Amino acid sequence: MNPLLVFPDPPPPELTQCLDLGGWAWKAIDDPERAVSDEPDEGWAGAIVSADTDPDGAMGMCRRLRSGEMPLEPLLLLLGGAQLADLDSRYDLFDDFCLMPVRPAELEARLQHLFWRSGRGTRPELVEYGPLALNLETYQAVVDGQPLDLTYMEYELLKFLASSPGKVFTRETLLSRVWGYDYYGGARTVDVHVRRLRAKLGEKHAGLIHTVRSVGYRFGQSRWGI
Repeated sequence: MNPLLVFPDPPPPELTQCLDLGGWAWKAIDDPERAVSDEPDEGWAGAIVSADTDPDGAMGMCRRLRSGEMPLEPLLLLLGGAQLADLDSRYDLFDDFCLMPVRPAELEARLQHLFWRSGRGTRPELVEYGPLALNLETYQAVVDGQPLDLTYMEYELLKFLASSPGKVFTRETLLSRVWGYDYYGGARTVDVHVRRLRAKLGEKHAGLIHTVRSVGYRFGQSRWGI
């Protein structure tokens, strides 16, 4: 997927974090001329224009992106709540908008919808369950929009469990499926990694990984809700 054009340069930190965690390719641009000179050979995938700090510059960028022979789309506008009243006469300049400060879940949903509607891109491959999201392309994980600092094996264990919510796995199954059949560590290895994952998920979300007594572990709720 080609990069998204992002205005301004530098963009709001919360926006860059959301895009990076979502696995979106992007490049920050600070003026319309650079939008033309730095355009990839196959074109921009779309644009995200933040009007929160420089509304005049943002609208100027939107006009430039819409004025070419092939107007750039999709175009997502980010703005503050006080700017909503100014949008009535400008709906032709963007395809959708999102209020600042941007929330990861909302930004992801709006980008997915815009790309689905335009048919110009696909979302990164994710594993999602409630507040948890794992990006399978970038090996990043977030809970409630906050990044998790996971080791490789912690990520692999969490990905395996979260990919089959409600299913119970024995420690032996987890060892063979996550660590591999050639791994000679004992079941204690699984317990240690689960304990670390729970600590990193935090008190609020540690319960996502359930202990099933005398059996093993389950991620999320079972289909009976217990």
